[in-house]
Amino acid sequence: MKPVTTVSGTAYPWGAKNVDTDVIIPAHWLKTITRTGLGKGAFETVRAQPGNIFDDPAYAGAPILIAGDNFGCGSSREHAAWALADLGIAAVIAPSFSDIFSGNAFKNGIVTVVLPEDVIDRLIEVAKTDPVTIDLESMTVTTPFQDRFSFELDAFRRQCLMEGLDEIGLTLARDTQISKFEAGLRENRPWTLKESGYAGVAVEGVGRT
Repeated sequence: MKPVTTVSGTAYPWGAKNVDTDVIIPAHWLKTITRTGLGKGAFETVRAQPGNIFDDPAYAGAPILIAGDNFGCGSSREHAAWALADLGIAAVIAPSFSDIFSGNAFKNGIVTVVLPEDVIDRLIEVAKTDPVTIDLESMTVTTPFQDRFSFELDAFRRQCLMEGLDEIGLTLARDTQISKFEAGLRENRPWTLKESGYAGVAVEGVGRT
């Protein structure tokens, strides 16, 4: 996962409320088990409408999506986060998010920013003509017009996003502690390794299983 400290640029001034995961990525796209290619199906039903915002050249490649209340509700499909990332969206700003979607977004390096409805309305107006910047260092969303809106983010998630740590990265970051724990098992409880079928280490008198 790539580290994220700022997300800045054009933003989709959408503002739609109660956008569920089936709208983000329809069910017939869920046959894939990879994270690539889903951007083609992102917001498929919305993009079927003439003049939709996602196919407007003015917002092509926008890294930020500004949405309405309860974004990401519905099913728990992680494909929704995959589709957004594949579309190039690195952050979503909304008044509220589904808890499951917010968790999936975080695991895929997407920043979810919660701001009040009136601030969302302001950002939508700005985004129609100018860029928006999200800064995880200062925990603010700013615009070229001196707007500065503070937001909150779980400290652990903020750290992981800024350091680019997903679940695998967090595990690797604890390699020293894990190695010490395994060494302790080999020395003090070798029988537990054999009984558990653990094949990662070999101890005297106990072969790999």
